[in-house]
Amino acid sequence: MQAAHESEPGSERARAYMALAAVQLFFGLFPVFGKLAFEAFAPQAVGAWRIAAGALVLGFVAASLHGRKLVPPRSELPLIALASFLGIALNMVLYLEGLARTNATTATLLMGLIPVFTFVVALLAGQEAFSPLRALGVVIALLGATALRWAESEGRFAIDWIGLLLLAGNALSYSIYFVLTRPLARRHPPLCVVAWMFAFSLPAALWLAARVDLTPAATATQCWSLAFVLVFPTVLAYLFNVYALSRVSASTTAVGIYAQPFVAALAGWWMLGDQPTRGMLVAAALVFAGLALVLRRPASARA
Repeated sequence: MQAAHESEPGSERARAYMALAAVQLFFGLFPVFGKLAFEAFAPQAVGAWRIAAGALVLGFVAASLHGRKLVPPRSELPLIALASFLGIALNMVLYLEGLARTNATTATLLMGLIPVFTFVVALLAGQEAFSPLRALGVVIALLGATALRWAESEGRFAIDWIGLLLLAGNALSYSIYFVLTRPLARRHPPLCVVAWMFAFSLPAALWLAARVDLTPAATATQCWSLAFVLVFPTVLAYLFNVYALSRVSASTTAVGIYAQPFVAALAGWWMLGDQPTRGMLVAAALVFAGLALVLRRPASARA
């Protein structure tokens, strides 16, 4: 009995790592299946479907697990509304519009800017202490993101600055959202916080739905690609991420972002015929190097 009890924390951690691995796989495949869905569905339509699916499923799961705690306190409503706009509505529109103008690997690489921007925003908000080494990581990662424009011009992709700026804006909006929701997740169940974010974004989904056709003529591949986007990188990714964050450290979950570009590159090469250029590899190395410095915690913080 004692041995079984002692092994329980280890099995919990193992399940958390498996959940994290699934999250990286889902997010890594998101750009590829998103590009396939875009052949029939406009980016705004995909965004509207994602918000609706997330609000419905995550709200149901949160209500089942937490009951009345799903009702947000009135004092938190302004913060929830702001965070919801930045982290769900604006974030999804910027990402999907940026993805439509670039390729899967580039879109995933630029998601590496989220921890970088989060450090900068948290520093300005007083949640992080300044570190010269981490500040250097910010500069290196931004240089890598800028180099992606040159890397794209080497290949067959007709990419302009708009797509890259939209994706960078997506990373920045999500970073601000992350800093805003950090205290919310300490005061309330994280799953309820995520459900609030999607529920408060439903007006944005209705606005998007009024601008595009939600059910255009589409092939089976395009419909299944949209279904994949709704189920895996939307609903399951958020659920698995909340589960993992409750069992492993935030720094551990952040390291998983390194795997996403490799998943996207392999899937993009196999399913879309996207071949990374030499310049893209250089840009990726810069983004990864900057990200590693930003994610490196000072010795005092680790202690």
